[in-house]
Amino acid sequence: MNAVLPCCQTMASAEAIHHCLRQLADPDIATHSLRFFRTGPGEYGEGDRFFGIRVPVLRSLIPQLNDLPTAQIFATLRSPWHEQRLLALLLLVHRFRKAGPEHRSALFEGYMQHSQWINNWDLVDCSASHIIGAYLADRPRHLLIELAQASSLWQRRMAIIATHHFIRGDDFTDCLVVAELLLGDSHDLIHKAVGWMLREVGKRDQETEEDFLRRHASHMPRTMLRYAIEKFPAPLRKHYLSIRIYDKNP
Repeated sequence: MNAVLPCCQTMASAEAIHHCLRQLADPDIATHSLRFFRTGPGEYGEGDRFFGIRVPVLRSLIPQLNDLPTAQIFATLRSPWHEQRLLALLLLVHRFRKAGPEHRSALFEGYMQHSQWINNWDLVDCSASHIIGAYLADRPRHLLIELAQASSLWQRRMAIIATHHFIRGDDFTDCLVVAELLLGDSHDLIHKAVGWMLREVGKRDQETEEDFLRRHASHMPRTMLRYAIEKFPAPLRKHYLSIRIYDKNP
């Protein structure tokens, strides 16, 4: 869907945003999303609700939301509807990039205070590096350790995804520290995220990634290792897979 409905041209509140998204809903997409984001009983997205709206459509709404009060962005983030929370996070990232230091601090604090609503991998991945990582770029980063040790799966994922901001600047230290803390994590969404960030390190400095792998590949979860070595030449991938001493995630 490329065109924005007339009722979505003016959105001045969380309620107006909700009304707009209801008009854009697609039941077929929603049904697929319920499966894709694992919303069944006992699954990581249990109970989440979907309108059925593609990400490009949500992004197309951002220009209409330039004047939305910050309080209404956070009200939007508190929605039970997945796309409404995603739109709020996309808007927060957009606003954070343009904000001055004082406003950035307020947006960061609000983001962290609302972390319970940032509760699926796409919500974390679209925002953590752009808000947590960017905010901590010139500050102490002990928060990453706290998040990596949190009981919340999503906060642990925030910790490693946030380091992508530093990786893009060729600063790998925090990624490696957080990755080491998460080696024993039991969830495959953490295995995938850590492997992904290690792969990003390797794209910029393969020796640094390999130094980490030489120390940890033998006991890394298999999915984490596979993600980390995905871009290596086949013989090197085979080498690292061959030195694993057990499978935590076959």
